[in-house]
Amino acid sequence: MNSILLFDFDGTIALGDGPVLAYAQQVAAALGDHGDFVDGIRALLATADGESLDGYDAVRQAAQRRGADARLLSAAYLASRAQLATDDAPITAPDGLVAFLEAAQAERILVTNAPAIRIEEALESLGLTGLFDRIVTSARKPKGLETVLADLPADARVLSVGDIWHNDLAPAHARGHATALIGGFPDPHATPTFRAAEFSSLVPQLEAWLRG
Repeated sequence: MNSILLFDFDGTIALGDGPVLAYAQQVAAALGDHGDFVDGIRALLATADGESLDGYDAVRQAAQRRGADARLLSAAYLASRAQLATDDAPITAPDGLVAFLEAAQAERILVTNAPAIRIEEALESLGLTGLFDRIVTSARKPKGLETVLADLPADARVLSVGDIWHNDLAPAHARGHATALIGGFPDPHATPTFRAAEFSSLVPQLEAWLRG
């Protein structure tokens, strides 16, 4: 029986507030804001109070309260993705991720709602080049994750790893698959198989799952 590991990108294998703050800065520039907007997002990221799915959602909600429409938000987001894994939007890999993926006897699939913009460069900067067997970008999770799951072999053992229950894990859980929730914004509805604040704390549980 094949084992399959599904990984999210932002907040799961790519850590740091850099990309979210780059998005906030692009929004602020479009709104003509001179600093208050980005400072507000920094404060929201520090509290992670559960009113937003993640940092990107926090930016979206704050921007909409300032009058931003979907077109402005889309343009700002795409501009920020062009900065991914640069000094303007730095990211880091979780401790233990590279070694885990190198040793994992499983198909490794990256599934992200982000576009393909600078994904390869980002993986290289994280030391993850070649460590995913398949990469799905612009996935449109959670619905898009259901599509990915439906295309997997019916007898596969599947474990989905992510930081947003609703997007990254709930569709897998609904199909009876294992799930691992890392850090992220709190979600009272989350019922993951495994949970930890940091990836390194999950490694023993993930390794045990792979052993069956």
